[in-house]
Amino acid sequence: MHETHPQRGGTTRRSVLTAGLTTGVLAALGPAAGAAASEAARSNADAPTPSWFAQPATSVRPRFRWWWPDGLVDPAEIAREIDRMADAGFGGAEIAAVHHSITDASVLDTAHHGWGSAAWRDGVKAALRQAARRGLTIDLTLGPSWPVAVPGVTPDDDAAVKELAYGKAALTGGAPYDGPVPASVHPAASGVTVQKLFAVQAARVNTAYSSGKATGLDADSVTDLTDRVSGGNLSWTPPDSGTWVILSYWQRGSGQQPEAGPHSSPAAYVVDHFSAAGTAAVTRYWDSTILDSTLRALLGSAGGTFFEDSVELETKGLQWTPDLPAAFREHTGRDLLPYLPAVVLDNGNQVFAFEALLTQEIRHDFWETVSGLFNEHHLGALKSWAHGHGMKLRSQPYGLQTDAIASAAVLDVPEGESLGFKNLDDYRCLAGGRDMAGSRVLSCEAGAYAGGAYNTTWDKFLRTMGGAYAAGVNQTVIHGFSYATAPGVGWPGFAAFSPYSGAPGYGESWGPRQPTWRHVPDIAAYLGRVHEVLQSGTARVDIAVFRQTGYTATGIGASWLTSTGIPLGWTHQFLSGPLLDLPTARVSGQRLAPDGPAYKALFLEGDFFYGSNPTLAVADARRLLKFARAGLPTVLLGAFDQALTPGLPDNGEQAELRSLTAQLLALPNVRRITDKTLVGAAFAELGVTSDAVHSVPSTLLNAHRVTDDADFYYLCNGKHAETVKPAVALIDHDVTLRATHRNASGAVPYLLDPWSGRVSRLAQYAQDGDVFTFRVTLQPGETLVVALSAPGLFGDRCGSRPHAVATDADSALFADGSLAVRAFTAGTRTTTLSNGRKVTTKIPEVPAPVTLDQWTLSVDDWQPGNTTTTTTIVTHTLTLDALLPWSQLPELADVGGIGRYRTTLTLPDTWTSGTGALLELGSVSDTCRVTVNGTRLDPVDRLNPVVDLGGQLHRGANNIEIEVATPLFNRLRVSNAAVFGTSARQNYGLVGPVRLTPYVQRTVA
Repeated sequence: MHETHPQRGGTTRRSVLTAGLTTGVLAALGPAAGAAASEAARSNADAPTPSWFAQPATSVRPRFRWWWPDGLVDPAEIAREIDRMADAGFGGAEIAAVHHSITDASVLDTAHHGWGSAAWRDGVKAALRQAARRGLTIDLTLGPSWPVAVPGVTPDDDAAVKELAYGKAALTGGAPYDGPVPASVHPAASGVTVQKLFAVQAARVNTAYSSGKATGLDADSVTDLTDRVSGGNLSWTPPDSGTWVILSYWQRGSGQQPEAGPHSSPAAYVVDHFSAAGTAAVTRYWDSTILDSTLRALLGSAGGTFFEDSVELETKGLQWTPDLPAAFREHTGRDLLPYLPAVVLDNGNQVFAFEALLTQEIRHDFWETVSGLFNEHHLGALKSWAHGHGMKLRSQPYGLQTDAIASAAVLDVPEGESLGFKNLDDYRCLAGGRDMAGSRVLSCEAGAYAGGAYNTTWDKFLRTMGGAYAAGVNQTVIHGFSYATAPGVGWPGFAAFSPYSGAPGYGESWGPRQPTWRHVPDIAAYLGRVHEVLQSGTARVDIAVFRQTGYTATGIGASWLTSTGIPLGWTHQFLSGPLLDLPTARVSGQRLAPDGPAYKALFLEGDFFYGSNPTLAVADARRLLKFARAGLPTVLLGAFDQALTPGLPDNGEQAELRSLTAQLLALPNVRRITDKTLVGAAFAELGVTSDAVHSVPSTLLNAHRVTDDADFYYLCNGKHAETVKPAVALIDHDVTLRATHRNASGAVPYLLDPWSGRVSRLAQYAQDGDVFTFRVTLQPGETLVVALSAPGLFGDRCGSRPHAVATDADSALFADGSLAVRAFTAGTRTTTLSNGRKVTTKIPEVPAPVTLDQWTLSVDDWQPGNTTTTTTIVTHTLTLDALLPWSQLPELADVGGIGRYRTTLTLPDTWTSGTGALLELGSVSDTCRVTVNGTRLDPVDRLNPVVDLGGQLHRGANNIEIEVATPLFNRLRVSNAAVFGTSARQNYGLVGPVRLTPYVQRTVA
């Protein structure tokens, strides 16, 4: 999870939680119709389903964030919960000590059941043992809650997280200062007993340089007074009658503890994330206290990753480490002390400023130094240690003003989050680091919603995540699965974040306590198939966007590409300077990183985080010039003919930079533009095109992966951000995709249905060499996976048969190895084949569509049982003449559970074997399954609930059952009104309209 640094105008996780307390709690949209791709995907696939897709490996299946009340767990219950996850089709879990809902930590008995205690270790062993038996893997957070902390570290220890606090005193009219060194403006945190005077300075105030709340200072006037301090007192007289300020700097522990603690006895304190000592405290505690021989062996059997949540270091001063001045000198060749006034912070806000450009340069150098320390001493050291235990390191490397793009390249598994990330470009930052480092997985903490406890629906989850997968995510860690119980909690069990301050908390507690768990295997299999495709081969991305400052979780995208390029089919990722030093950073065949993302061009614009100035480090300019000389098309937006160094330049450095950029701009494959609307035109001038092209701008998103044998395109009608306006709507337009794998000659398109696991050969498309064009119709959030590969690769029998180029039938498809067409009305249909022939097909009378509105509804009403974790089921039976949400049916207004809608459809004797039907469910909440004549059909696409009944119907009476499972929110409004009662009811159940639309299918002669 994420807390954005205040300098970037973000919100903390704590403020997100608090704001969510007042947040209220979408009906599913109607089905798409008429798209060749969507229709074929719903049809019975002609090709045998490849096992790797139908049954994705456990290693790629979704995972849970598994919340424990520290070590107050029963090993037998732990094993049961592993079984529940495995039986539902999940691939593992991350054990996290999180219990925000329990404000009185004494009830958890941290002395005997805290994080890291013997009881906690026994629980971890039980989890690993059962995971090994079931083929799952277990991840472990590096400390309790977040940020990383371990017991035994005290706020005054060398290993503890540090801050640099400041004090100040103003002098006017040449008045002398004679007295105690100014104390810190903020007192030390509780438990901090030691603070060291780092330095004392004086500086002349210059209001011309003031910016916002920051007081302007003359940089040349900064005077070191540290040597004048004696016995804690300072005597000094300003050299003139101007306004001066005395500044003192105090180095001390910040006293930060992990969230919602204490979690252990002794209490854990956050470690220094920028020093070797801080990391050593973590690894030493694990090696000496936690990892006994049994646990080490179990990690070898079922261990996955060590995990670190987002880096939320909270201080009222400046984040600090004692070696920072030496690191700054090593990195820049300068002393930090003269520049310290420009970087000191007060509650995240700048206190002082020099001249604007100088201030930007100093702050850039400072945070770049901090970033290097974080990546080396924290992430790099933890990764090496994790590898020594046969584990990997997964982390959310943001929350600081550090280069998260570079951090993503350091990690085995970088992770983002759906709650804290502003939009899809935040994921694209981490994806750039992952792909340039040659790693495979970008993880996401998924589905945390403010106020979402017991009211989060899976369709909302899928709408949120659909776009994230297009932006590079290919592992889902679902937020979350709560341990069964804890002292004093109510039905249906312990929930880590709810209640939160007496109201519904954020995040969901999935598991068997939820009625929808009955259908969750369908969701897990869908996500696993999406992951399987998106972890196949290597990513292919059109454009590399170079970022001078590698922040993420900011929501800041790339000019033209984010707003205009993505809607047209373009893809991009972000790179930062350290990535250009990686072995993959080479150009061949006009592609950057040809064995990885194979970027077709590089795009550079002004640094958004530093006034959009046209900055470029000399070392990076050298690399970009080298790439361009090797043939990489390059587009620069802004005044890069007058480029500036991002940090404070050395003598001659500015001139060297201008020389390098002049050489760069003189190359024929480089374009400089000054208008962001011309970015696309610059790419076109350079002959750069996207692998996917939309016939019209739309909300369609894509991710492209390439193996030796196939190109895979993941398509999603998604949104760039949760708050995007206007809302995403139905799309219906042509899409052109390019085959790029090494055996692309002769490729044909296949549709991979991640809901059913079936594969079908696309039957209607236009082809021009290695480029394929076909129609795509998708509802909001709906997805489609297309593979371009050799005929027969997926086991189909279509061979080199001609396909349809055009037809006035409603759709074309391959059935039993032959081309067929479908129509919803009678008449003669004409189909143009790829060999140039035109074929007519006579469609006989088609039965009229039928709206199904007569139903018998049987509902299992889930109610509190006689213990916290038991549920009593009360059955209600209703006869319905019209479909309404449960909230509008008096008997079901406060019900959550499982409802079974049953009806009988009588078909005439004219119904033949060539007649089928689509069953359109309309609005349904939440999950559902369909059974026809006793046969359960393929899983229902939650975002376009249309089911192809194929040959399941027959003459006479046909029994149709639609089983719907709901959240528990409406029941909890009554059973726990103190927490949930103030919120409105949700609309559950099958609302429809439910419509049966017959079709006739005929083979094309």
